Amino acid sequence: MSQKLKIASWNINSVRARIDIVTRFLNEEAPDILCLQETKVVNDTFPGGVFRQLGYNHQVLHGQPMHHGVAILSRVPIREDDRLDWQANGEARHVGIRLDNGVRLENVYVPAGGDVPDRTLNPKFGQKLDFLERMVEWAGKLDKPTILVGDFNIAPLECDVWSHKQLIDVVSHTPIECEVLSRLQAAHNWVDLGRRFYPAPQRLYTWWSYRARDWQASDRGRRLDHMWVSPELADKALSHKVCEPCRSWMRPSDHAPLITEFEF
Repeated sequence: MSQKLKIASWNINSVRARIDIVTRFLNEEAPDILCLQETKVVNDTFPGGVFRQLGYNHQVLHGQPMHHGVAILSRVPIREDDRLDWQANGEARHVGIRLDNGVRLENVYVPAGGDVPDRTLNPKFGQKLDFLERMVEWAGKLDKPTILVGDFNIAPLECDVWSHKQLIDVVSHTPIECEVLSRLQAAHNWVDLGRRFYPAPQRLYTWWSYRARDWQASDRGRRLDHMWVSPELADKALSHKVCEPCRSWMRPSDHAPLITEFEF
């Protein structure tokens, strides 16, 4: 018997500050599972009751004060709560679960990496690269069908940014970041659902800076948020979209949510 599941991923940039648009999104799009990044809240004060009122009774939280934080909220049972420390310093940047059909769902918030793309001058950039290297090692050992979602903080292709020429030396689109992300993809032969449904060079962005007075008019976007799947799950994905209108809602995140519908 087949099962359809809609899985959403969103860097919400503070779940408490943006709880109104989160609830609007859940009411309008009705995903079965929502993966959040940058929740910026400890587990004890996460607004779990709001999600339970909407039917998201299964909640796996990994928070910390003021920074980072990830969560998985689900209307279907989820099991095997894992937290991997790819940052190697205890930051709350990953949470993973297993669905009843055996599929793993991993939710990750990769470090932004600071402003200077040089690990000597900018230790945060080195931390980002080391984080990804640990993910490469992890991915190479995977033996279960897996969905990997989250804010990767890298726009890997030239067409994943508004101007490759102007951003090639800007953290999130530098050659060294794109190279390590390419190795991460190769380590498990991940299928990038964004580009499966919207082949390059089609426009496909998930993030627009708050600095733009009119983000839609300037459209200086980057594709920083991703959904990847194990090769055997690629044909299970029925549809995929970026919910761009959410970027215009009241007090928005600078990221737009992604949704994929699967049939298992």
